[in-house]
Amino acid sequence: MHLRLATKSDASSLAALSIEVWLGTYLRRGITTFFADFVLSEFTATRFEAMIKDENEWLYVSQNDEGIDGFIRVTSGVTGAIKGCGSTEITTFYVQPRHHGKGIGKALLAQALDQCRACGAESVWLTTNSENTPAIGFYEAMGFTQIGVTPFRIHDQAYENKVFSLTLKP
Repeated sequence: MHLRLATKSDASSLAALSIEVWLGTYLRRGITTFFADFVLSEFTATRFEAMIKDENEWLYVSQNDEGIDGFIRVTSGVTGAIKGCGSTEITTFYVQPRHHGKGIGKALLAQALDQCRACGAESVWLTTNSENTPAIGFYEAMGFTQIGVTPFRIHDQAYENKVFSLTLKP
């Protein structure tokens, strides 16, 4: 496992990994046009290229011998989802399911938290779907505390997300 900052040439791999993880995590009974349209518009190489260029975004990737198997995206200067959130968010955090349990998530998270501390963040927050039990367990094991709930919206549909926060110690 090699961790590094994402580059423009990673954009299509990040889009493909995002589609794989999102569909596999959230769609258990089939893919409808509604969700297919969402992922195909949300997870594009062009959007990842823009994120990689943005000075308020950090994308760290985990790369094995064959390609990227996970990434974490941190955004600074954001408005929190609810009261009690700071201005630094772990916006996206995906590891391919077949690579779970190999320490990739822990390594990516540690790298991101180090970056947050280096930039002076006092805390970091994130959201995850309320039914994503494995992710919730991981975040709690990593010291995050649930501080509330917020809706995740796709057009006129809303899905409950739990909001977690972690106070960063120097």
